[in-house]
Amino acid sequence: MTKLERVKCPDPRGRSMARARTALVTGVTGQDGAYLARFLLDKGYAVHGGFRRASALNLWRLDELAITDRVRLEPFDLLDAGNMARVLRRVRPDEVYNLAAQSFVQTSFEQPVVTGDITGLGVARLLDALRENLPEARFYQASSSEMYGKVRVEPQDEATSFHPRSPYGSAKAFGHHSTVNYRESFGMHASSGILFNHESPLRGVEFVTRKISLAVARIHHGLQKKVSLGNLDAQRDWGFAPEYVEAMWSMLQQDRADDYVVATGEMRSVRDFCEAAFAAVGLDWQGHVETDAANLRPAEVDRLVGDASKAKRVLGWTPRTSFQELVRLMVEADVKRVARERR
Repeated sequence: MTKLERVKCPDPRGRSMARARTALVTGVTGQDGAYLARFLLDKGYAVHGGFRRASALNLWRLDELAITDRVRLEPFDLLDAGNMARVLRRVRPDEVYNLAAQSFVQTSFEQPVVTGDITGLGVARLLDALRENLPEARFYQASSSEMYGKVRVEPQDEATSFHPRSPYGSAKAFGHHSTVNYRESFGMHASSGILFNHESPLRGVEFVTRKISLAVARIHHGLQKKVSLGNLDAQRDWGFAPEYVEAMWSMLQQDRADDYVVATGEMRSVRDFCEAAFAAVGLDWQGHVETDAANLRPAEVDRLVGDASKAKRVLGWTPRTSFQELVRLMVEADVKRVARERR
């Protein structure tokens, strides 16, 4: 275990002794939360995973990574300041990673108020709970490239202005600025990662990339013939999620808190994703993809591509997985899942 992974705590006999760092990861049942939890566990952290109670606890991502029994699950609700304060006082984490959100853009148009309350105001509630109960803890906020929205400059970096085009993007911008405000006003070690699109086999099926990879697997196995999508011309900067959580951790190891764009610097269209996904199983995408206006956003974000040169310079972070390899990994994982389900 490295020096960065251990902290000193007082011994009742007057000596100091090392203990494993403790991290609280909100949204631990999501894609990024699960990968980050595994990454921290591998570094020797004690990991507490915050989750919002629902009718059924969805642990499939933690199960797939074989870490369910190693994460200490904590009911944690960004709508409830009292709940957050109690968990912080009991767990006393050295690092807090806020990955919880209502994170599906399309849903944010249908539920703008709850999206703003969870994804925006929830960040301010959590920061204030930290300020009052555990101000020495280091804080990471999951910001989003959706904050840029209607871009006028390419690529986008930390200084590019925001023009969000959805309630989700607007809420993320509020959370981002709140993080900057608490850092500058109260001296908190609070950093934001402005993450561009990052995917994996653990992506939710409501997101277009996983919708495509799962459809390809089902078509490959003869269970469906077509997939219905929206804007095939939308272009995004797609990276591999397990690599992006490494950047999150690196931000909190810096002496000075700051904000960082995390991206590949390469832009591909949804059409490109379809072509690569179907090619992974030897199919021509054009015979299986149809478009439906019902899948379009009320306000589209046409092009996003990030400049992560600051993350490379300060954190030493660079993406390692190519676009083609990312798509192949997602398709192969879904092909295997569908095969298991057919048995």
